[in-house]
Amino acid sequence: MLRAKKPEAVNKRLKLFMFGPAGVGKTTAAIQFPHSYVIDCERGTENYDKLIGESGSVVFQTTDIHDVIQEVKSLLTVKHDFRTLVIDPITPVYNDLLEKCELQVGSDFGRHYGAANKQMKRLANLILALDMNVVITAHAKTEYGANLSKLGYTFDGWRQLDYWFDLVVELGKKGKKRFARVSKTRIEAFPDEDVFEWSYDAIKQRYDVSMLEKEAQVVQLATPEQVREIKDLLAVVRLPEGTTDKWFSKAGVEVWEDMPTDVMAKCIEYVKNRLPAGVAAA
Repeated sequence: MLRAKKPEAVNKRLKLFMFGPAGVGKTTAAIQFPHSYVIDCERGTENYDKLIGESGSVVFQTTDIHDVIQEVKSLLTVKHDFRTLVIDPITPVYNDLLEKCELQVGSDFGRHYGAANKQMKRLANLILALDMNVVITAHAKTEYGANLSKLGYTFDGWRQLDYWFDLVVELGKKGKKRFARVSKTRIEAFPDEDVFEWSYDAIKQRYDVSMLEKEAQVVQLATPEQVREIKDLLAVVRLPEGTTDKWFSKAGVEVWEDMPTDVMAKCIEYVKNRLPAGVAAA
C-alpha cells in the first residue's frame, strides 16, 4: 500500500539565518525583533542597551557552545515571555568549539571537525524544537570559484548551518539603508534572489504576524531519573542494532537528555519488556 499524502500548509515559527561582511549592521538587524532573548557572542549589543530595553529584550553574553545549548534548553522548557531567540553571531561560538575539540581529540583526519559537528547538530535540533522565532547571524567570508575567481560572499561557520533554516539572507548596505538578499528559502513570501529593504516591519508584511508574536509553548524533556534509568537498562539489555539511533532520529535529538519526557517513557517501557528472564527492573 502506498502511504504518501498530499502536502498541507503548516504554520511555523520563523527560522532565519543572516550573514554579511563587517560593518553591515547584522546586530542592528537582528535585535529589531521585539521580546528577544539575545545571546551576544561578540559584545555587539553593548551600544544598543536603550533599543534592547525598549523592545522588552534581554542579553546573555557567551562564546561557549555549552552555555548556548543550556540557554536554548531553558527557553524550550521554562515558561517565559520571549518571542525570538537571537544568536549574534554564531561564528565565534563555532571557532571556539573547534579550538576546544582540537585540544580534546586532535586534528588528524579532521577529528576536531567531527566532534564539533556533533555539538552543532545538537544545538540545531534544539533550535528546531524551540517554539520561538530564531534569528542567527554569522560573519561573511569570500567565496571563490575556479582559478580563485571571486564568486561573492558566503557565511563563515559550520558548513551545514544554512540547511537548518527556512530563510537565509545576505545583508548589504547602501548609504544608510540596509538590504537583504534571499540566498535560500522555503518560504513563498520570500522568493529566491529577492532583495528587500531590511526591517522588522518588512518581515511582518510577509510573514504570519500571529506566528511571529505568539506566546512560546514549553516542552518537558527527560528527567535526570529517566536518563539514569534508560542507561542502566541498556547496560543489561541488548537491543536490535540501530534501535536507539532510530529513536534519536525520529525524536530529532542527539542525546538522551534532549528527549521529550513522554517519548523517553515509551523507550524505557520498551527496554523493560526486553529484560532477560529473572532480571528485575531497577
